[in-house]
Amino acid sequence: MDGALEARIAAADAQIAKLLAERIALMRSLANKRVARARPVRSDDEDKRRSVRRKAAAESAAISPVLLEEILGQLDREALRNVRALRFPSSIPNPKPVVIVGGRGGMGRLLDDHFRRSGWPVRILERNDWDQAESIFAGAGTVIVSVPIEATEAVIKAAAAKMPADALLCDVTSVKTGPVKAMLAAHKGPVAGLHPMFGPDVTDFRAQVFVHSPGRFESAAEPLLEQIRLWGGKVVRCSAEDHDRAMSIIQALRHFTTYAYGVFLSEIKPDLHRILSLSSPIYRLELLMVGRLFAQDPHLYCDIIMSDKEKSELIGAYVESLRPQLDIVRTLDREAFVKRFLQARAYFGELAPQFMKESGTILAKIQADRS
Repeated sequence: MDGALEARIAAADAQIAKLLAERIALMRSLANKRVARARPVRSDDEDKRRSVRRKAAAESAAISPVLLEEILGQLDREALRNVRALRFPSSIPNPKPVVIVGGRGGMGRLLDDHFRRSGWPVRILERNDWDQAESIFAGAGTVIVSVPIEATEAVIKAAAAKMPADALLCDVTSVKTGPVKAMLAAHKGPVAGLHPMFGPDVTDFRAQVFVHSPGRFESAAEPLLEQIRLWGGKVVRCSAEDHDRAMSIIQALRHFTTYAYGVFLSEIKPDLHRILSLSSPIYRLELLMVGRLFAQDPHLYCDIIMSDKEKSELIGAYVESLRPQLDIVRTLDREAFVKRFLQARAYFGELAPQFMKESGTILAKIQADRS
């Protein structure tokens, strides 16, 4: 009896494998045709329509919609893994040159690559090129400052003195209030703050978030924002002040916590290989994120964490808040612990079960990879 079932399972597996290969090939064919026509490979509207179709198909087959979405989503990622757009449509005809100040850095190279594939003429200005600045900036329509945070405002002032008065001036730092104010003060033309919410290790901008903090003459920034959308990026509008308040939590506080945890581990020196062999998926994920930080440039994280006084004050408040939590643990005060726990749960509200569901999917993938 078992042998017959095993045979049927093997036959079903073979059929599934053929269907999966066909599905990957179809998606890759669609993507390649769009690449050839300089069209975006995917769009939010298409993804939404596919999600509706998949849910209906799952319900019709009496299987979990979450399971089907996960499987087909993974197939899409596999199909698109090596699909690279050779060119993109341009958001405007005959765009003026874009000057990337710091264009040889990680983010600068990514922007350079994407602009060139969209037909935008690109000029690069590095620290040793300022003696040629007038010719580099001549006739430019867009100037993007992509330099370390501590140098951004000084470079903005220098660029504004050389660039055309009607050109759009942007920056791509992870802090927005100071740079946007600096751009508005130094340049009388259009201004836009940008923050790519990803690192230079990505290969393309599909589904990547770009924060847009408006400065002056918003309509002048629209061709650039539309170009980002044509690259597959998602533009999120947010004031510079709101952006920096959010980044204090999203970046500075999170990175500081990860940094402090990693430094503490380095001081007590546990055997990381042993820790990993004993860890649950959730702790493995946590350790992966810690290791990821320390695999990168320390100066970048130093700039993010120490970029302004507000961030240091928030981190200080966080550190001070740990003392009463530690006192609860040291005094074995279970009642106080549960009370604080429930207070925090009430703050997260309906997002808590949603986060649990989403994290469960991620952890299941990690566990599957370990099997």
